Amino acid sequence: QVQLVESGGGLVQAGGSLRLSCAASGPTLSNYSMAWFRQAPGKEREFVAAISWSGVRTFYGDSVTGRFTISRDNAKNTVHLQMNSLKPEDTADYYCAGSRERHYLFLRSVEYDFWGQGTQVTVSS
Repeated sequence: QVQLVESGGGLVQAGGSLRLSCAASGPTLSNYSMAWFRQAPGKEREFVAAISWSGVRTFYGDSVTGRFTISRDNAKNTVHLQMNSLKPEDTADYYCAGSRERHYLFLRSVEYDFWGQGTQVTVSS
């Protein structure tokens, strides 16, 4: 059973940057495709980015394309989300998730098999 722990969240001013990390314990992350989702208060969970098991393929939600970058280091069992040019509307709890279908990049949260506990990101205007 994979356990995920997110870190790197915090308070940042608009236009700033943050780098989120997702550390996994248990089976190697190379068995899974990985993704980041976010959920703002009172809103549904939103797809942010996904990455294939090898890291070759990535996909981003429309609202973050060009500003966020997902990456992974399978040797270190970690996944990262580099967030640049942050906006107040990026404020949310950010969650790391993994899917056993490692060749596929899913946009729906129901397709993911395990989740971290989340890390909070607040962007002030």
